[in-house]
Amino acid sequence: MRRAILCMVALALVGATGPSAHAAVTPDYSVHYTFDGPTLLADVSGHGHDLTPVSRHGGSYLTVPHDGGSALVFPPPCHLEPCPKIALRAVPADDLNPGSRPIRFGASVRLDPDETTKGENVLQKGYSASGSQWKLQIDGAEGKPSCVFVDDRRRAIHLALSSVSVADGKWHALECRRAGSQVTVLVDGVRRGGMTIPADLSVDNRIPLSVGGKGSFSNNDQFQGALDDVWVTIGQ
Repeated sequence: MRRAILCMVALALVGATGPSAHAAVTPDYSVHYTFDGPTLLADVSGHGHDLTPVSRHGGSYLTVPHDGGSALVFPPPCHLEPCPKIALRAVPADDLNPGSRPIRFGASVRLDPDETTKGENVLQKGYSASGSQWKLQIDGAEGKPSCVFVDDRRRAIHLALSSVSVADGKWHALECRRAGSQVTVLVDGVRRGGMTIPADLSVDNRIPLSVGGKGSFSNNDQFQGALDDVWVTIGQ
């Protein structure tokens, strides 16, 4: 029922425009998506990393009001293939490869208890099986956020898992921080997990930045809740 109500509200809002505090250019970010204003998928950091949807089997997003602007709602859980798939992708860009430099990235999410799966990708660049990767995801039935880093030379997956769930139907601000050998997971500004990684771990690939899933293929780790205020900062 909640999903049906959200969809009706969202359909009424698709295409709506208007001023928003979030629409201002934010050059301190390497990339920043607020999903507000006339161009929902624009990178408001001013660096030109606008998003383009890739989808399959009718996968699409809707919009709902959030924090004076709008947020995106991704497809609900689906247990019988073919399921709707959608991800939002930016053209591959070298300036989103941190190498071994400090990087922070995050998003605001809302996820209901019945919207969890074994893995939902919020924001990522790269894949763990090839190349290299940094990623924010929400893991398992409990809905705990995690930060993932994979080196471009060594295949080990380094995963820092939050001690708390965010699958409670409320909005939460998630953040991953990497500085040298330290990775930290923050939920609503509070440290909820962390780990040590090799200080020389480097993420450098030619894979698109992706929001809401890996892509539109079957095993895309589809995000299934609401998403807003996606951002990345590198070198700070």
